Amino acid sequence: MKTSNPVLARLGQAAERERSAGYAPTGPYGQPGYPQQYPTEAGYPVAPPTVAPMTLDDVVVKTVTLLGILGVSAAAAWVLVPDALVGVAWMGAAIVGLVLGLIISFSRMANPALVVTYAVVEGVFVGMVSKAFDSLYDGIVLQAVVATFGVFFLMAMLYKAKVIRATPKFVKGMIAVMAGLFAVMLINLVFALFGVNTGLRDGSPLAIGFSLVCIVVASLSFVLSFKEVEDGVRMGLPQRYSWVAAFGILVSLVWLYLEVLRLLSYFQGDD
Repeated sequence: MKTSNPVLARLGQAAERERSAGYAPTGPYGQPGYPQQYPTEAGYPVAPPTVAPMTLDDVVVKTVTLLGILGVSAAAAWVLVPDALVGVAWMGAAIVGLVLGLIISFSRMANPALVVTYAVVEGVFVGMVSKAFDSLYDGIVLQAVVATFGVFFLMAMLYKAKVIRATPKFVKGMIAVMAGLFAVMLINLVFALFGVNTGLRDGSPLAIGFSLVCIVVASLSFVLSFKEVEDGVRMGLPQRYSWVAAFGILVSLVWLYLEVLRLLSYFQGDD
């Protein structure tokens, strides 16, 4: 099965090796099929060990699980971390989350413990950011949460209706744009640490425009995640890779939430 995603291609090759070593063939809609039987020395057929393939339900369950973990972690951090330590916890969780995210993204290892740890750390980060914004603008967190999931379900419907498709050109363009945005945000952060205001995060018209661009790109990144899930199920990747797919969706949700939260703050009146 060919795919434009080199990572999925590599994982597909790994899945093929597992199948040749005794992995059960995939039946319709991604459910496990019947394993091939091999003769033993006694002459009786036995089934080799099987590895269940990834299904859409697996990804949904893992995504909901990670969101639940993130939500509990965020709520716990909000309640337990003193106001004086919000900034420290915010920065610490951001750095640890970034490192874990890069490890998972570049290694593409299906390590549930690592993905769950990322969700916990990211929950602390989201909780601290949300607490800081809520202290300035009452009710803004709920508005951002509703808007984030509204966009997510809208993108899911558009993808299912084939209004938006992840063509090879779309995938390459999105990867280039996301890499560019990441570089711009990193440079802006470095300037901010030295007290230089670039105008990208100060509520100015430029900042509003930049946030809108980030929101559009974050929304479209769901299309890449949906395509990854679709290809993974079709290629019969092992079930454990549903954690990797769920991780991708979680990253996009968190990014979208933070950008929506920031954009909403620009339109809040002064108290």
